Amino acid sequence: MTELPLSRRAVVKAMLLGSAVPWFMHSRAFASSCDDHIVRIATIVAPDSMNPFATWASFWPLQFTYDCLVGVDAQRHPERKGFAKQWSVADDNVTWTFKIWPGMRWSDGQPATARDAAFTYNYLYGSIGKPDELNVGQNSTSGLEQVESVTAIDDETLQIVTKAPSRWPIDDNFTRIVPEHIWKDISYADARGTFRNDPPLVGTGPMILAEFKQSQFARYVPNEHFRTGRPVTSGMIFSFFDTADPIAQALKSGSLDYGVSLTAAQWADLSNDPDMKVGQQRTEQRNYLAFNTLSGKGAGSTKALQDPAFRDSIGYAIDQKTIVDKAFRGHADPGVGLAMPVTVDYYSELSDIRRHFDLAEAGRRLDAAGYRDINGDGIREDKEGKSFQLDLITGTLSGMLEMPIAAVQLVAGWLEQIGIPVTVTQLDSGALSARGAAPENGGGGWDLLITGSWLSPTAHDVLALGSSKQRGTGNRSYWTNDSFDELVLDVDRTVDLEKSKELVDHAARLIYKEAPCIILCYPFVLDARRKDCFEGWGTQDITSMWSYFPLDRLKPV
Repeated sequence: MTELPLSRRAVVKAMLLGSAVPWFMHSRAFASSCDDHIVRIATIVAPDSMNPFATWASFWPLQFTYDCLVGVDAQRHPERKGFAKQWSVADDNVTWTFKIWPGMRWSDGQPATARDAAFTYNYLYGSIGKPDELNVGQNSTSGLEQVESVTAIDDETLQIVTKAPSRWPIDDNFTRIVPEHIWKDISYADARGTFRNDPPLVGTGPMILAEFKQSQFARYVPNEHFRTGRPVTSGMIFSFFDTADPIAQALKSGSLDYGVSLTAAQWADLSNDPDMKVGQQRTEQRNYLAFNTLSGKGAGSTKALQDPAFRDSIGYAIDQKTIVDKAFRGHADPGVGLAMPVTVDYYSELSDIRRHFDLAEAGRRLDAAGYRDINGDGIREDKEGKSFQLDLITGTLSGMLEMPIAAVQLVAGWLEQIGIPVTVTQLDSGALSARGAAPENGGGGWDLLITGSWLSPTAHDVLALGSSKQRGTGNRSYWTNDSFDELVLDVDRTVDLEKSKELVDHAARLIYKEAPCIILCYPFVLDARRKDCFEGWGTQDITSMWSYFPLDRLKPV
């Protein structure tokens, strides 16, 4: 490609006009100066709308502009807060009080108060049971069935009363607090559908989303009214990619300041660059193999997928340690149960029921369950006498760490060795999400699915992979189990952490034995940043996966 005679500042100016995205990352001249003070970051993500009531795909782009009431980071790091400065629960375990930052303003200058928080929750609550219920985006009615009332006592005091003891008021880690004066006239039908919430957005975060180009980038400007003062950077460009390759290339060329979702090979290469700082951290992502357990519309090619004995047998044919060592080059923890190691309160090795990798054992169990190779052709038949030929779909959903095809190939290879051939179809984020949706929404018709799930570290979200209420979203196997659902309800009804641990352990054991999904691994976030333009990045986590950190404190070098 011919080098363009442009300074980095000139390229950024062009980009701000929406004209530079296809080529800016390839210009060496773009990396020649840090004088523009614009932070450039990138990851694998495919946001489709800036409306938090209508999509899950825009979680990370939106978190720089909108606050959650509390959020994950506020509970892990004392210096990181959301819309609320502090919170407490009364002795009755149902009355929660949140103190909102005094004098806080929206980015358009209007007061941001407890009344906006009350509006956000009551706006959602009011849609429950209506044809246009707000249950499709990250701002969702999920969990609000536990709430008795949400009230703004005054501008700085929000009160949430739950129907029974519950940690939901602080564990609701996805609802973005939105300004009442912007959203009060938006109908429920528009909010969950056609309203795109086009920029410039009005938020309380340090960076205000000013421009959005789908499949390309989001451009941000500093929030002049941010509660701790205007950020000192001049803005931010967040670029979206389908794979990690251009991210690694742009980091090396200097056209990115920070990149995440790197592969192990890219991370190793960048770790040898003196201009780079690499990092890795555990996350809430779980990579898993899901079985299509449907029996009606959207069912797979064989009823064997609905048989726990068949699914459990497959579990013995998967070597999680080899997946970590070969596909992830050690940058992951081997998969076990629903809870991830980063959720230290809930993680368990399940050592007393844990399967071991043994292809011969997998074969013996399949034989015992009635899935034998009757005609001696090396391919097993199901109980209806049909030879297995399973359809496996895979891909990286928006916002997830990239799924290495090597991991999929390992699984497919092991299944073939036990007489179950698999055809693999790799899909982009949108197509995979559509195929994995609930059958009533057009999903299903596949046999196996390998992908990742990344929700919050709360007990409720740890159990999402098996919750019937999340079929086609958090629960891609479509599995339903009344006992499991009752455990989810019980988890939602307690504020006692020890009780919550017991319930999660019980649920994790139940789903492990039923095996609607097999956890492959818990991948690490691999990221890297350049050292030349900005300082103030994090250490263990260079940037947060759960908030706008460190965009509120970055400074030019």
